[in-house]
Amino acid sequence: MYIIMTTKLWYNKPPHPSPAAARLADELNVDPVIGQLLVDREIFTFEEAKAFFRPQLSDLHDPFLMRDMDKAVERLTQAVESGERILVFGDYDVDGTTAVTLMYSFLKQVGVHCAYYIPDRYKEGYGFSFLGVDYAVDNEYSLIITLDCGIKDVEKVAYANERGVDIIICDHHNPGELPEAVAVLDPKRSDCYYPFKGLSGCGVGFKLLQAFCITHKIPVANLFAYLDLLTISIGADIVPLVGENRILAFHGLKNMVEGPCRPGVQAMLDQAGFTKSMITITDVVFILAPRINAAGRIFSGARAVELLLAETVEEAKAISPSVEDNNNTRKSLDKEITQEAIEIVDADSFYRSSFTTVVASEKWHKGVVGIVAARLVEAYYKPTIVLVEADGKLSGSARSIPGIDLFQMLSECSDLLIQFGGHTMAAGLSLTKENFDAFRDRFDAVVAGQLKGERPIPHIYYDAELNFDQITPKFYRILNQFAPFGPENMKPIFFTRGVQDHSGTRQVGAEKTHLKLQVKQDKNDQAIFDGIGFDMGHWCEALNAGQTIDLLYTLEENVWNGQVSLQLNVKDIHDHGVPHDQISAQMSV
Repeated sequence: MYIIMTTKLWYNKPPHPSPAAARLADELNVDPVIGQLLVDREIFTFEEAKAFFRPQLSDLHDPFLMRDMDKAVERLTQAVESGERILVFGDYDVDGTTAVTLMYSFLKQVGVHCAYYIPDRYKEGYGFSFLGVDYAVDNEYSLIITLDCGIKDVEKVAYANERGVDIIICDHHNPGELPEAVAVLDPKRSDCYYPFKGLSGCGVGFKLLQAFCITHKIPVANLFAYLDLLTISIGADIVPLVGENRILAFHGLKNMVEGPCRPGVQAMLDQAGFTKSMITITDVVFILAPRINAAGRIFSGARAVELLLAETVEEAKAISPSVEDNNNTRKSLDKEITQEAIEIVDADSFYRSSFTTVVASEKWHKGVVGIVAARLVEAYYKPTIVLVEADGKLSGSARSIPGIDLFQMLSECSDLLIQFGGHTMAAGLSLTKENFDAFRDRFDAVVAGQLKGERPIPHIYYDAELNFDQITPKFYRILNQFAPFGPENMKPIFFTRGVQDHSGTRQVGAEKTHLKLQVKQDKNDQAIFDGIGFDMGHWCEALNAGQTIDLLYTLEENVWNGQVSLQLNVKDIHDHGVPHDQISAQMSV
């Protein structure tokens, strides 16, 4: 294990004017901190708070506000009424496979002749594919609906047109030149005035089906039965959890809890030993998403679709062990390749002064390079690209840090790339082996320019300062109603000063790298909280010796032996009294 020293700065999020927060807290009869958290989310009135705490499906936007939606529904209707065969094509990641499962299931339910196609990660790569078009032609599918892909595939859509196959694109990535498809549904189109831009790829597919239901007077409630799939895509694809996404995820999680849970989802939860009564977005991100992703990374995304389509518990249980095996293989490869990548970085003088990390190897498994890139960002706090070499071509994944738009940075290197696509924080790309050095230098220069030559330092923004005696059952109950949490509605991080060990603080984990705490504030024995600090085991000795610390943490429920208790999920620690801009922390990878 490598221990990499870094520095974290703590900043209080700039609050909105406190009078508004105090007024709202008074109207709601809640702690002023709750009022501040609401105002920070631009919620200023009682009615806005009510809509936030009780999201309604009736508040979803009209799908026909999306550019080309009328064309998409018209072509889909034509295909359905004339009995055409439709191919549902989706990417091999969580967003793509859940989107395919949703679209395919619904179309089958309304009697459409359809099949699904998930590209092979290694033979076809990311996005819409020539082989997919050939498959459609060979099997007489005259319409392809692409999900979570297609917006960048101008040549492949042109190829489909040449072969007599129509395309409806449902995507949410940043577009460049638009493909000449029958309809291009993407809220990020510059000429699309759809009110919410943050939909997942599965979300765009959902809007197409919503429009289809409205047109044909099919009860939209039939479509809401698939919100569990959409919720998984929202959690896994790190899209904003505000607006429509928050409404959809709120009700999708509710469906999963009230049940019956989809057999494939239940099988994955069982494999993970999940015993909680409630499913959260955190559970989606850390339990379901890795397993679904692992199928596409290690074997085939089609296996994940098979599991999600399973109609019985027995069918799901027959498939889930192989998905679990894929996930275990993924974890092993992730650890091994991360170690090797760190060794490459540490041995190359380029990275001592670089603003980026770009590494490549012919030995690595392409299926885990995105995860490894994220690990390297954690380690070095630089935009990172991890590439795999095969047949003279390098391809892989990129991950970024706040303030650096990957898509824009790669756009400025586009002449050195074969292709690229993605979002602000994550992207995929390919280039020739001969262009590696030139690309690495250009990418580094572009990022350095964006940063104006100043090295960013990892930082944590906290939402509010709390005393432990403010953390009451009512406070947590209301705070929990801010869920589901995610980008633009993150779980609040709190700051508490003057914390000391009460008893039982110890190192835990197989390698004793984690910290299990039991702490109090200012010798107040009436407010005592358990906590967990991952990769913070090195603080144990100081706490046991009576050292006073300051904490950053979120609040969560901990379930142990059937007992539910409130605990602190510690995000960072520093000595009490040390200025927040002089904090040293350790990060383990």
